[in-house]
Amino acid sequence: MPPVSMPPAEEAQSIFSGLGYTVSGDGSDFVAERKWRTVRVTALDTDTVELRRRAIADGGSPADTDDGYGLRCFVTWKEATGNLTEKLRSADPSFEWAVIGVEDGGDYDVVHPEAR
Repeated sequence: MPPVSMPPAEEAQSIFSGLGYTVSGDGSDFVAERKWRTVRVTALDTDTVELRRRAIADGGSPADTDDGYGLRCFVTWKEATGNLTEKLRSADPSFEWAVIGVEDGGDYDVVHPEAR
């Protein structure tokens, strides 16, 4: 597994491609589209999950707050999933969101805000 200080961007793109989404863009921020659904995806490393509460709360940097994407997915390493999920719940953002926790070997779990 790559160091947890690197965001799982390739893993995120692979997950969405495997689910039948068309992926546009590269790096840690990209858009995944399938049928009527467009999802803005952000891959976060463990350090970023700890430090970027504002970026998570508003869906991105201040310039990105009105980006038109009502569906967001944050992808991080499995060990940071709980922390990221709690930060999102406490921020109560205006967009629908999910968190994907990636494990070594390609396995992943999806967490929705309603899941406890």
